[in-house]
Amino acid sequence: MKLNKQDIFKALERITVPGEGQNMVESGAVKNVVTFGDEVVVDITINNPSLQAKKRVEVDILKTIHEHVYQKAKIKVNVKVDAPAAPKPNVIKGKPIPGIKNIVAVASGKGGVGKSTVTANLAVSLAKMGFNVGVLDADIYGPSIPIMFDVEAEKPLAVNVEGKSKMKPIENYGVKVLSIGFFTQPNQAVVWRGPMAAKALNQMIFDAHWGELDFLLLDLPPGTGDIHLSIMQSLPITGAVVVSTPQNIALADAKKGVAMFQQDSIQVPVLGIIENMAYFTPEELPDNKYYIFGKEGAKNLAEDLKVPFLGQLPLVQSIREAGDVGRPAALQTATVLEQAFEKLTQNVVQEVVARNENLPPTEAIKITTMAGCSAVKK
Repeated sequence: MKLNKQDIFKALERITVPGEGQNMVESGAVKNVVTFGDEVVVDITINNPSLQAKKRVEVDILKTIHEHVYQKAKIKVNVKVDAPAAPKPNVIKGKPIPGIKNIVAVASGKGGVGKSTVTANLAVSLAKMGFNVGVLDADIYGPSIPIMFDVEAEKPLAVNVEGKSKMKPIENYGVKVLSIGFFTQPNQAVVWRGPMAAKALNQMIFDAHWGELDFLLLDLPPGTGDIHLSIMQSLPITGAVVVSTPQNIALADAKKGVAMFQQDSIQVPVLGIIENMAYFTPEELPDNKYYIFGKEGAKNLAEDLKVPFLGQLPLVQSIREAGDVGRPAALQTATVLEQAFEKLTQNVVQEVVARNENLPPTEAIKITTMAGCSAVKK
């Protein structure tokens, strides 16, 4: 039997394209039909890339032509997938905080590497340079910034801003500070699930009167978890700084911290890596350096990951003592520590300036699947 092309088209009008609602002919999915005797070749293009959709289209075409045109027709179906380009992961602009120019996240892959100490001293150094600075203590379960700024007993006041009640951050050493530690008792454990912690963070971010800030530093908790995602969903973070000690165990986690910010679904620029506790210098032997945790491990990691190395900070007893009494070591004058923190801060500022000149504004991440931001192999 000789097949007629018009009969084939008429039969294909009975089939609906998966996910589109129109029949194959109306939607333009049928690109070509060739008949030769009892043979027919159908070229069709669909937008659904799934194997199930392709198989269903092929089966429907075979069944319809056999039932409505010729039962013994020899049919070949060529299915082409023309899926639309996937949207960029960061499809929504971050919700900026009015008056805040740069938001810098200070993170670490693991705890105990001095992340909060670095944050406090970085903030004080920025303030000494003349910048307007704020610190948000996002380490919900272990807030230590109030102690380091000697404001542990303070409570934020409410102020009226354009008819709305806002929290006024506590200020010391020229730095504005907010922390969950202001709202809990010193001996009270914060036993919250992720959503409650995220809600508390959002209140401290958006229900606070930060005023005009050149830099808002975020002291993130250790690891790569729910709090980090909540922050990056809420704010357009300018860039991230990762703190690590030189030892291999810390470097393994620092590498994961960098990888988190560089994931396709996150894409927060990494401003660089800071090596804390790089070497020990005893007070009586100021020229001696003892590499207790290994030598230049974080520096080598920065080179391997092709991210900037922001500098080294020594393991000095006075840094710990200064943090414990609430007067960051960067406030010292004419000391090696002041110079170290000043150099480190200059490098951070330089990387922020370069990032703003060379890259578009960061967008808040959008979680579109139940998997969230799962690990992606590069």
